[in-house]
Amino acid sequence: MEFSVSREQLLEKAQIAASVVERKQTMAILANVLVEVDATGAVLTGTDLDTEISTKMELVEVGSGGTVTVPGKKLVEIAKALPDGSVVQFKQDGAQMLLSCGRSRFKLATLPSQDYPRLEIRGDLTSVTLAKQPLQDAISKTQFAMAQQDVRYYLNGMLFSIGGGDFRTVATDGHRLSMYQTPLEGMSAEPVSLIVPRKAVLELARLVNNAEESVDLAFSSSHFRVSAPGFVFTSVLIDGRFPDYERVVPQGGDHVVRSDRKRLREVLQRASILSSEQYRGVRLRLTQGQLEAVANNADQEEAQESLEVEFVGQDGFEIGFNVSYLLDVLATIETDLVELRFGDSNRSALILGVGDDAGRYVVMPMRL
Repeated sequence: MEFSVSREQLLEKAQIAASVVERKQTMAILANVLVEVDATGAVLTGTDLDTEISTKMELVEVGSGGTVTVPGKKLVEIAKALPDGSVVQFKQDGAQMLLSCGRSRFKLATLPSQDYPRLEIRGDLTSVTLAKQPLQDAISKTQFAMAQQDVRYYLNGMLFSIGGGDFRTVATDGHRLSMYQTPLEGMSAEPVSLIVPRKAVLELARLVNNAEESVDLAFSSSHFRVSAPGFVFTSVLIDGRFPDYERVVPQGGDHVVRSDRKRLREVLQRASILSSEQYRGVRLRLTQGQLEAVANNADQEEAQESLEVEFVGQDGFEIGFNVSYLLDVLATIETDLVELRFGDSNRSALILGVGDDAGRYVVMPMRL
């Protein structure tokens, strides 16, 4: 194998392929990326056995093709250290890959390509094409609510629900829930639901951000694959039953607050400074025309903030929340006005962007 590639192209593509490579592996070859070269260019592939990314790399020149695996993180670090605008020559010499660029020389150990594990989608596939922007919005506006290392493993990811003319993403950690829905054209198959692992969701969000106009999504009962010009991303699915999220979303609400989103966020940010570091609690007290936010901590310190709002409900209504959860929602919503709907102080709140029905957010209250 012998080829040359620009430093910028090498760095960009090596970072993509190595992004799923873990620093600690159960198999030595999982620290490597697979390099496949032919007359049309090169393909770099990285995997951790649960996720896999393949990306096409344009070459300056191809001397001879072949396949081999090289250390992924080391390849990225070498590319970062080389000067801008340079060209890197690759030449395989037995069990080593020789890299040269100007006066720099590197020898990387290789492992046989035939030992490299690949993810394969088995069984019947269902495919759908999604526009880039709706998919990007659906992920970015719900991912913050995913659980991290929850024993309820099905919460450590995001639900993709496809059917009924809609594409919907849902995430929850048991204390809050985010949901985003966008119309989907051309999907006539039976409704399906997929639970995509957290790591795959975060990686997919980054890849979709750099995609072109649309991506193709194909899935089976155990895997899903996203394809676009420049990359193919594959992941296993979480085998579990996602909670019945429709039952969690509050209906109605006797108390309704409508406020300027940015000003409410600023008020809560200031109040949060003196909230308990452990529980992050803030108490909201609502009267006609005003919201008061109060936070205190174990050192008897207290912050009080007030804001003019539109309020319909019982004067003096109080409810407590983890302020971080409220701030996450307000940072995600993009409309100028936000609406908060409450039943009573023991029931979850529904938060909406006024004029944007695509996203719905539920936050459980806390006792303060």
